Amino acid sequence: MSPINPDDVNRIAEFLAHEQIPANQPPAKTDCIVICVCAVLDPAEAVFRHLERNPHLTNTLVFCGGIGHSTPHLYEAVAKHPKYAHLAPEIHGQAEAYVLYTIFRACFDAAHIQRAGCTVLLEDKSTNCGKNATETRALLARNGIPEPSSMIIVQDPTMARRTIASFEKAYAPTPPEMLSWPTIVPRVKLQGGELVYDVPGFMTDGLWSMPRFLGLLLGEIPRLRDEEAGYGPRGKGFIGHVDIPAEVERAFRTFEGGAGEGLAKR
Repeated sequence: MSPINPDDVNRIAEFLAHEQIPANQPPAKTDCIVICVCAVLDPAEAVFRHLERNPHLTNTLVFCGGIGHSTPHLYEAVAKHPKYAHLAPEIHGQAEAYVLYTIFRACFDAAHIQRAGCTVLLEDKSTNCGKNATETRALLARNGIPEPSSMIIVQDPTMARRTIASFEKAYAPTPPEMLSWPTIVPRVKLQGGELVYDVPGFMTDGLWSMPRFLGLLLGEIPRLRDEEAGYGPRGKGFIGHVDIPAEVERAFRTFEGGAGEGLAKR
């Protein structure tokens, strides 16, 4: 039997995903959608499908990501994907933003979306969520795009809470209205004594391996804490203050104790 309580994992995962636009609810029109590229391709695919149906959803679409320590995971995800594997030779060695743009252009109706007036930009310098935010703001300014009054941020669900905090800091003191759209909130359950994904109606093959998913959760809460070792104002100052509910902290302490030391951390 797994020593990890799935309820603790789910409580942490829900907090980190910071779902402000439900997966089954189309978002309202916004000035800018920023997709922070990650190795889980499903969030970007969900956005592309929404844009195909409603190309007027946003004025500007930004693909955000350079080359960093997680980029090999993205190459691997493309190479293993049944629809995108043929693109692997073209994207290998490229920045994450270019990888996602290649998928968008080759496998979705990008031309239709752009003809409807959606400007597509590639931000290929950032290697962390803080740079995602500052480099996106600089990219929009370089392209003569007015400061947005509303933004939708699409990020790996394990990093969505931190990424919103990074964008709010980058646009301080008066950030635009920002909404987190992870498109999926990963949940787990026990099956045969092992943790497995529990996301009804969703193909989980494209998600993280379970050890990697648990490792990502294990590394994220300490980063969000506003203390000396964390990323908040009283620590490294990478993000603004994030309130972590007491029940999330309790779940994390129990989870951390049950997880042991065998999980890969980000």
